[in-house]
Amino acid sequence: MSEPGPALAAYRRLRLTVRAPITQGLINQTYLVEGVGGRYVLQRVNGIFDPAIHDNIAAVTRHLREHGLVTPELVLTDDGRAWVEADGCWRILTFVEGTAHDRASSPDQLEAAGRLVGRFHAALESLEHTFVGMRVGVHDTPAHLARLRDALDGCRDHPLYAEVAPLGQGILAAAEALPALPPVEDQPCHGDLKLSNLLFMGGEAVCLIDLDTLGPMALSHELGDALRSWCNPKREDEPGPARFDVSFMAAAWRGYLQGLGRAPSGAEREAARIGVEHVCLELSARFAADALRESYFGWDPARYATRGHHNLVRAQGQWSLYEAVVGCRAEREASL
Repeated sequence: MSEPGPALAAYRRLRLTVRAPITQGLINQTYLVEGVGGRYVLQRVNGIFDPAIHDNIAAVTRHLREHGLVTPELVLTDDGRAWVEADGCWRILTFVEGTAHDRASSPDQLEAAGRLVGRFHAALESLEHTFVGMRVGVHDTPAHLARLRDALDGCRDHPLYAEVAPLGQGILAAAEALPALPPVEDQPCHGDLKLSNLLFMGGEAVCLIDLDTLGPMALSHELGDALRSWCNPKREDEPGPARFDVSFMAAAWRGYLQGLGRAPSGAEREAARIGVEHVCLELSARFAADALRESYFGWDPARYATRGHHNLVRAQGQWSLYEAVVGCRAEREASL
């Protein structure tokens, strides 16, 4: 880990002091800092992101603020830059009060979550901005399936191969039966709507955080990933069968329409219904491939012997969730 001191030197006017590391989130190195004006969030941005994404963050947060939404905003350095190079790319964001949750606790909570995301999408419908520096292929399902095939072909000597192989073959077979996604144009999206990226206060969802993935995206992937995270009462890496709570989905969709402020098109409804199937299967493929490759996803050495073991549990969990999602297609359709 890099030390934050050199980065803080770019913000001398704020006279910042590091108060504590923030361990929630696996991608960026994050600290709570305090100085002139109150509390801020200091982050060393993971190298998978192009520093150009800060143009996107600045444009989107400005637009959100103009539309009355609470949002973290970039704090410029003393010489007016959005980020600073100091053994990596560092930035400071304004601090937003609120509580994040790893899993949903009630339909009311998800109705509030959906309402915030609906407001977010509605506000960005009028955004005029050319997004830059975005990661490509995040939801390229055929590419992720191809990587899984390659891993199954090229990692036969891996200690976990006997466990991963039948799971991987099941994922590849299920992909052949995925229903086609609806023809909805890409729109400005958050890009990572797991529940822990929403801040809550007093029962209401007040703010979206972790804005590195902002950019045009298919609504099916945006909402599919949200519902995958929100409607599974288990953590992503918790062993055992997963469950998809349709009452949670219905509440989230109800809130989303409240925030959106208009009736959805048929294709938008279909995006929410089918997108979750695609994202669950896609993510199970990614985790299964990395259970053998052991090269991408982070892991918890306090809980698992190797990165492969951790990612195998994740792959099994997402596959179980995919099966649960497919098993309640009729109920999900009736809830939208």
